[in-house]
Amino acid sequence: MPHVLVLNASYEPLGVVPLRRALVLVLNEKAVSLEDSGALMHSATRVIPAPSVVRLKRFVRVPFRGSVPLTRRALFARDGGRCAYCGGVATSVDHVIPRSRGGMHAWENVVAACRRCNHVKADRHVAELGWRLRHQPAPPSGLAWRIIGTGHRDPRWLPYLMPYGADDDLARIDGRATA
Repeated sequence: MPHVLVLNASYEPLGVVPLRRALVLVLNEKAVSLEDSGALMHSATRVIPAPSVVRLKRFVRVPFRGSVPLTRRALFARDGGRCAYCGGVATSVDHVIPRSRGGMHAWENVVAACRRCNHVKADRHVAELGWRLRHQPAPPSGLAWRIIGTGHRDPRWLPYLMPYGADDDLARIDGRATA
């Protein structure tokens, strides 16, 4: 099922919801559709364009948000689905400093890796193998990463995420994913 970007009344990105939930918000007049996906949703009496971006009518106060949670999906989004060692298609998660040698499970120590590189590296340091990282791992920051980290992306969302740093992040991700 397609997903929809939800914006606060101030146009701040809040999250991504399934299309069905977004339709309920629009039909209950709690949100307005800003962008349509091009698809039409049919009921017994109405035909409604399916939204791609909705904005809430009332401002929702968002409690303090800490750092972006480290999930497999967010990690692959940060690394563009590419191996941090060889640039191949990543299929696994690797700790730069192995956990068996005191490495932490944190953004600064975790990268996406292909199966071959992960197997060859095993529980050794990168320096022991003479390898180099293609990019230094760092935690993603900004409101846009809460959206990008979900793994759901739609080009119609970009104008609403650009003020929050998404243009650079999405260009970097899409550039690495197609490279």
